[in-house]
Amino acid sequence: MDKTTSLVLPVTLSELTKFLAFLALSILSFFVPFAFGQPQWLVGTIVNACLFLSAIYLPKKYYIPLIILPSLGVLARGAVFGPFTFFIIYFLPFIWLANLLLVLVFKKAISLGIFSVAISAFAKFLFLIAIANIYFSFNLAPKLFLQTMGLNQLITALAGGLIAFIIFKIYGQFNARS
Repeated sequence: MDKTTSLVLPVTLSELTKFLAFLALSILSFFVPFAFGQPQWLVGTIVNACLFLSAIYLPKKYYIPLIILPSLGVLARGAVFGPFTFFIIYFLPFIWLANLLLVLVFKKAISLGIFSVAISAFAKFLFLIAIANIYFSFNLAPKLFLQTMGLNQLITALAGGLIAFIIFKIYGQFNARS
């Protein structure tokens, strides 16, 4: 695999830099869903970019807060799905697991470069669409969630992964010069 498509890890950051990156990603992960709420393609892309960046730059001990903060931001806002917001509560553990799946699959497949983004985004999509279909089939969630937990998740995960990949490449070029 050539150097333009692969990620070379681990990335070494000082403890202070790791903590500051964690803080910045945490703030984005919570406040983007809380402050903006919509459109989902923008909010989801930013949140997924944060998840991918955490997998690249941060140790595992920082993953859990970054995995749960976005959905807590959605709940705190309370208006993302309008009258359907309370349904998100049913999905919380599965959203958290899907975010964890995204990060862990990406981390495991990272040597595949940009393809690791596609693989991990597809894993998250498959997991969430399966849960949404189960909920819908038992009348536990409205049809709206088949879209928001399905194709929208795939698109925003792919876009977020691409943005994270670009940030990683720019950061690498910037650090190579210093």
